[in-house]
Amino acid sequence: MEVDKLIKMANQIGDFFEANPNVEEAKLDIASHLKKFWNSVMIESLVVHVQQQQGQGLHPRVIAAIEQHLKH
Repeated sequence: MEVDKLIKMANQIGDFFEANPNVEEAKLDIASHLKKFWNSVMIESLVVHVQQQQGQGLHPRVIAAIEQHLKH
């Protein structure tokens, strides 16, 4: 799957969890959602995008969730 499509989907998740005023909880919820509903190839593609492109185009909470809860 193209990274651009993954970014769009991840940003929708980030937008949904933006409503949570508890930033730490929101980041954990984003990571949990990705682990539950995305396959490992999709997640790894986003992790690589964050590592190589600093998450360009991604919702800030998605980047933070990946950096804190999904990076290897």
